[in-house]
Amino acid sequence: MLEARLKPNEATMLAVLSACGQVGALESGQWIHSYLKYSSASINTHVGTALIDMYCRCGSLEDARLAFDAIKNKDAVVYNAMINGYAIHGFSGDALNLFDEMSQSGLRPTDITFIGILSACAHAGLVSEGWAIFNSMEGKYGISPKIEHYGCMVNLLGRAGKLNEAYELVKSTPIEADHVLWGTLLGACGLHKNIPLGERIVQYLLERGLANSGTYVLLSNIYATVGDWEGVSRTRAMMKQSGVHKEPGCSSVEVNNEVHEFLAGDVKHPKRREIYAMLEQVNQWVKEHGHTSKTEGVLHDIEESDKERSLEVHSEKLALAFGLISTKRGSTIKIVKNLRVCPDCHAVIKLVSKITGRKIVMRDRNRFHHCVDGLCSCGDYW
Repeated sequence: MLEARLKPNEATMLAVLSACGQVGALESGQWIHSYLKYSSASINTHVGTALIDMYCRCGSLEDARLAFDAIKNKDAVVYNAMINGYAIHGFSGDALNLFDEMSQSGLRPTDITFIGILSACAHAGLVSEGWAIFNSMEGKYGISPKIEHYGCMVNLLGRAGKLNEAYELVKSTPIEADHVLWGTLLGACGLHKNIPLGERIVQYLLERGLANSGTYVLLSNIYATVGDWEGVSRTRAMMKQSGVHKEPGCSSVEVNNEVHEFLAGDVKHPKRREIYAMLEQVNQWVKEHGHTSKTEGVLHDIEESDKERSLEVHSEKLALAFGLISTKRGSTIKIVKNLRVCPDCHAVIKLVSKITGRKIVMRDRNRFHHCVDGLCSCGDYW
């Protein structure tokens, strides 16, 4: 478009920034931001909000905050973008502080604001604070909770291990619970290995035609985490009969404005030899630092040694290895994963951040993980 000497308009910029955010292409997003600055284009609240969202999705909260602070006449939409950014990164205190700032500025929160704030509470396990905010929606602000707000509360209670309380909330919602709400609770059953409640939820969904591929996958995962391989086999047979397929894990990392994607055991990359050599080095590093493979995350009934080998070639680790060989020493590595990061990959990435002295940021399906000096911003709570 630029080569054709056509000047991008606001719609173009919004679309491109959204695309950068979806794939985690930070370098490309930064180039777009620089173009806006040096072309003297007007950065209104729409474009400013898109910049905040892009930076948050690409793992750069610092740049997101700078973009937020640069907007002069902030409205609720601008605040919502930054609050949500803090929430998905696990910076719950910052999200709550910004919510207070928003209220003090005279802006009324919207239903989107409360999704961000309740998500922040869920990621930090702030149960009492979450309940207080949820109850204030209607009582203080006259906003009736929607299915998304109930979903945030179920997520909060489920992560905190309050499964019965979450179950009662789902049953008592004035809005009919959908498969997403039940799926959130089902995921919590897997996290806390509650098979009876998980089976009850799946049966309920099947009877009402609400089950989808995620339902079967979550139930299969619950059985696998407790070693019930007969249950896994039954569930997979049901999946096959229903024509359901599990979504494969995929991780990506951006280097020099190009996004490189990896599947588990991937050998298609042109630098596969260098990647696997670095992966071997990573495995040696973490073992020397006392790491033992977390094979409980392998959802297959195979030998322990085979489980360890399957963990070693997860897509997250391939993306990490490529990042290590392709970026400057000391620079931040940013990885995007389409599913929840597995416990073993999470532990390895934390250790590698300490061993290499690098910051490693990973975005998975649930949240962002900022790993620095062997610690993660999620506090191992995800």
